[in-house]
Amino acid sequence: MAYNPHTDADVASMLEVIGQPSIEALFRNLPEKIRLQQDLALPSALSEQEILEELEARAAHNANLSNYTYFLGAGTYPHFSPSAVDSLISRSEFYTAYTPYQPEISQGSLQAIFEWQTMITMLTGLDAANASLYDGASAAAEAALMALRVKRGRKKVVVAGLHPHYREVLDTYLAALGVEIVTVPYTKDGRAQAIADFVDDQTACVLIQQPNFLGCVEDVQLAAQAVQEAGALLVGVVTEALSMALLRPLGELGADIVCGEAQSFGLPMNFGGPHLGFMATRSKFLRQMPGRLVGETVDLRGKRGFVLTLSTREQHIRREKATSNICTNQGLCLLMATIYLSLMGRQGLQKLARLNFSKAEYAKQRVRETAGLDLPLSAPSFNEFVIRVPDSAEAALLRAQENQLIGGLDLTAYSNKIDKTDDFDLGPAVLVCFTELAKREDIDRLCQALAGDDA
Repeated sequence: MAYNPHTDADVASMLEVIGQPSIEALFRNLPEKIRLQQDLALPSALSEQEILEELEARAAHNANLSNYTYFLGAGTYPHFSPSAVDSLISRSEFYTAYTPYQPEISQGSLQAIFEWQTMITMLTGLDAANASLYDGASAAAEAALMALRVKRGRKKVVVAGLHPHYREVLDTYLAALGVEIVTVPYTKDGRAQAIADFVDDQTACVLIQQPNFLGCVEDVQLAAQAVQEAGALLVGVVTEALSMALLRPLGELGADIVCGEAQSFGLPMNFGGPHLGFMATRSKFLRQMPGRLVGETVDLRGKRGFVLTLSTREQHIRREKATSNICTNQGLCLLMATIYLSLMGRQGLQKLARLNFSKAEYAKQRVRETAGLDLPLSAPSFNEFVIRVPDSAEAALLRAQENQLIGGLDLTAYSNKIDKTDDFDLGPAVLVCFTELAKREDIDRLCQALAGDDA
């Protein structure tokens, strides 16, 4: 399949301009032995109309939100995004904008960042937020490094419920720093064991995900008490940002740093990226926060204006003093999320979060009523939880796919990354997510498909 828009006359005209008699002459400086001596094994070129038809036919074989129902979350979540988001970010001044190195001519970008920071502080219950990061995984790792700068302990405590991909990134970041990493195992209900048993005066921070990888809502307040008594910092990690509109803010529960992934706020799944990391902290730790911070001020005429209040990347200060060497501001993704949050508003976002919770609770009830399915974990959840299936996760998900359902995440591949004890074994299980896009009839079909002949 090939499409070549250039006619013979076009090729001849281009060769004349560059002063070459032929295509062969253009490549005469290449050694003969490395030149291709026959035509490429491609079919005849198609017209633009024909090639578009061919590409559309091939694309129709892909599973996407227009022809499949998604129950897969695990860090990237299917949500509806208002059409105004795409429409507004398509303006040329937005999608061609670059990092605001010259704030006096970047007022629009700086204002968007400022509004984003404000919204994140409201959602996290903390004092200040930065101008976003690459994604949730790198944000969690950056938070761990930040905690090392604030607290000089050489021990990190990580709750087993941290997303396995985030844990891999964290391990990579800390591998050369001589940091001891201790893992807090799960309990039978899917939440973490007592944090107090794992912290001491050498602990710099504890990382806890809310809700955790298996969808369970952790007791963050209890964890915060143990962390504070040990003199360490508590880092709250969020992969499903919409949960912050329903659950109590992590900052109010005692978290010192809150970070994670904001893809749920108006960003498509994008095959897993680009996504949008966020981070917020208490004001006393502000100067150790990586990335940029935009502040509001007034100019000489009293007009509202925005400035880079904090910018501690290696381009700005001595490299060894930089608080981050690779994090950056995801400007366009940040703008999408800011527009989305502005459109939804406080009440709209809370209503959407409650709708997600209600869909998941309906799904739990249908699981209880379906023979062959089981809920192995009893902890409360938001919009994501684990279902035990009768045969194998692979077979169950294949049945779902045959019914045009993306039925969740096969946890078999993650079993060696989920810290287990003798009392904690999920068996054949899938991690499923229920957002506002899930219809009741689709949830019913999913339960039937996962259960198979046992239904």
